[in-house]
Amino acid sequence: MLENFGHILIVDDNEDILFALRLLLKPYAESLTTSNNPANIPQLMADKQFSVILLDMNFTDDAFSGHEGFRWLDKILEIDPSVSVVFITAYGDTVKAVKAMKAGATDFVLKPWQNEKLLATVASAAKLYYSANELSRLQNQNVGLSTLNNLSHEIIGESAAMKRIFSFIEKLAQTEANVLILGENGTGKDLVAQALYRNSGRAANVFVSIDLGSISENLFESELFGYEKGAFTDARTSKPGRLELASGGTLFLDEIGNLSLPLQAKLLSAIEKKNITHLGATRPIDIDIRLICATNANLYKMTDDGLFRQDLLYRINTVEITLPPLRDRGNDILLLANYFLKRYTHKYKKNIASISRNAWQKLLDYPWYGNVRELQHVIERAVILTDASTLQALDFMLKETAVGNKNRQSGESNEVYDLDTVERQTIEKALRISKGNISKAAKHLGITRSALYRRMEKYGL
Repeated sequence: MLENFGHILIVDDNEDILFALRLLLKPYAESLTTSNNPANIPQLMADKQFSVILLDMNFTDDAFSGHEGFRWLDKILEIDPSVSVVFITAYGDTVKAVKAMKAGATDFVLKPWQNEKLLATVASAAKLYYSANELSRLQNQNVGLSTLNNLSHEIIGESAAMKRIFSFIEKLAQTEANVLILGENGTGKDLVAQALYRNSGRAANVFVSIDLGSISENLFESELFGYEKGAFTDARTSKPGRLELASGGTLFLDEIGNLSLPLQAKLLSAIEKKNITHLGATRPIDIDIRLICATNANLYKMTDDGLFRQDLLYRINTVEITLPPLRDRGNDILLLANYFLKRYTHKYKKNIASISRNAWQKLLDYPWYGNVRELQHVIERAVILTDASTLQALDFMLKETAVGNKNRQSGESNEVYDLDTVERQTIEKALRISKGNISKAAKHLGITRSALYRRMEKYGL
């Protein structure tokens, strides 16, 4: 029998039934949620992805026909077609069982039940859920691998600075050299990593991307190295780590400058030894990866300050690629704006043919401290909000930052009292001072990294 049934939801209007099922299934479930009201199902499914839902067929509104249960079955499968639904009822018969299966239920059990039979039924339902999801994952991975050369997120540019980047990619792609990609936030470091992968000898294998800035220190080892069942309190099954999953392919470590020194040592050891050991295991597992790293931090200064290991820096930067900020790419701003205009007019089914001359000038004058990502958000907002066939300068909500810079240079007073504008300009200043390093900018502002990310998203930075 399957040892871990995953996340289970039980919906029944009888509290005694809920108690009995909770007692029986709790040792086998990763988590167990119960509800006596089927109206709670949509919200519960929005909060968590369940592997199995045990659903009463008859509620108080309709205690005999089962119609209410079938209605909720349709709703559940509309929300998540992959979940396994097991009907439970005291009024079951062969006709209802067949109808339930045809309607999409995984199985059918009667009240009162035999514990062993119910456990076997739920185990089979969970196994079906996991098998279907694994098949879907492999199919999606194969589709992704076969269509990587047609990614919609292309690297676009004709400036001299970008031509140098294209040349670097062409020269490096077919090598096994470790690459370090440097540049401000929003310059497209992840796109360059994908381009290196797509054109490499490992293109037929997997590409695994890890945002090291988003992994907390206490989860680092389990996420990267994997773990064995029982390695810690919640380790109910064994799980491979990201480094193991990337073996044979390319591993992209984003935001590597955010790693603490203890985590740097663990990562260095894995890279040097070319093997990892699951938490709770003793036998190492060999890994074969092509390593690409990226950061907006100045790793050389961090090395001088004792914040980044020099030996790790040597390991990850056989070759460096430094991406230019958008403000230094000249007319690439117009190329990218046109690209995003076409994408979002198609996405939102808008009939917008062009961008006006004044609007072009406004885009060229703006400093774009959020780089390509900020430009993308600005164009998307403009497309969504306009009713015209041509985007005008006023359609681009840039908070007059560029105008304010020009006025200050000419000695004109341009005090701003709008709170959103002041907050945005303060964030931009903190990002400039910290040279795009999110951790340092957050420290300057006296807020957490996650809070800063939310504000940057709000203002399209």
